[in-house]
Amino acid sequence: MEQLLYNKESLLANLISFIQEAESFDKYWKKFEHILERSAEIPFGVHLAIFIEPYLSFILEGKKRVESRFSSNRIAPYKKIRPGDLIYLKYSGGPIVGFCEVIDVWFYRLDPSTWLNIRQEFTRELCIQDPNFWKEREHASYATLMKLGQVARINPIHISKHDRRGWIVLNPGETNKKLDDDY
Repeated sequence: MEQLLYNKESLLANLISFIQEAESFDKYWKKFEHILERSAEIPFGVHLAIFIEPYLSFILEGKKRVESRFSSNRIAPYKKIRPGDLIYLKYSGGPIVGFCEVIDVWFYRLDPSTWLNIRQEFTRELCIQDPNFWKEREHASYATLMKLGQVARINPIHISKHDRRGWIVLNPGETNKKLDDDY
């Protein structure tokens, strides 16, 4: 299997071909192909999310239906993602192996009440395997939880990424630009 080196611009430019590739497995993705063909600009947000195991496998298998990101600062994806956006799924230190659509999003400014709510409402859908998961995030001030829709596997794509960010906004999308005003 040929493995190519991609960057942000290449990922966006090749989005139609990735969707067409996924569409061969599932007709669900056809709606995105039509949207992309009508516009030179991609009207929805496109994100790159980096995952560790077993969580990426859980998403690809359809077991993990909610993804979470916690932070001390207001960084992506907090207020940078909306329902209808696409997320490229990348192994930490490895290739992009799929993408999915976001169907719902919740943003939290964390306090004891919201922590309790998140733990009660989302623990099962987050597929938390690490007993230290909540302890490692207890100093976070912000949380973004995303309900994931359809997931598509694609042939592995290696990209040039050398920083430690776990989330990158590749294309903000028209509706997402308005979220910045909420700060």
